[in-house]
Amino acid sequence: MTENDIVFPDSDVIEAEIKRERYKRKYKASLKSTLFTLITVSAIAILVATLWLPVLQTYGSSMTPSIEDGDIVVSTKSGNFETGDIIAFYYNNKVLIKRVIAVSGQWVNIKPDGTVILDDHELIEPYISYKAFGECDIKLPYQVPEGKIFVMGDHRSVSVDSRSSVIGCVSEEQIVGKIVFRVWPIDKFGSLQ
Repeated sequence: MTENDIVFPDSDVIEAEIKRERYKRKYKASLKSTLFTLITVSAIAILVATLWLPVLQTYGSSMTPSIEDGDIVVSTKSGNFETGDIIAFYYNNKVLIKRVIAVSGQWVNIKPDGTVILDDHELIEPYISYKAFGECDIKLPYQVPEGKIFVMGDHRSVSVDSRSSVIGCVSEEQIVGKIVFRVWPIDKFGSLQ
């Protein structure tokens, strides 16, 4: 064999190299497709969680026993709120969770023992453990202004809510959504309505 002789690999080596290159191309295409799918699904999940079904973790005890500190809940965007609904709303760069007591135009009065009177009728509240007047510096009876919602926490003795002029009534623009479902802790998984 001289210096000018060219040595060609045999067909088995060429075939193996072609298979390896094809596999590499398929692997790259599959990896790109998987990454694209993961990014798309993540973006959609973030949009859904932000725009239609915000997921929130609760802090504090103002909604006990209905919602405990550390529970993770799901809310839905809704414009229809009724007495008894639990809502999340923005207040000073925080999200608070409280229960709807009255909507625009309704009259709220609270007796010294904590009994809530809504439009001259006692409000039946099976979701609270005990009644308490709590922190209240508004003049009662109180009529809920147009476009506002009067909210209170279920743990009335510690909740700072619409009874306090610090928070006051919640405007519809502040509302994140209606709390409808608890996803954590798993033993309490289920609807909150």
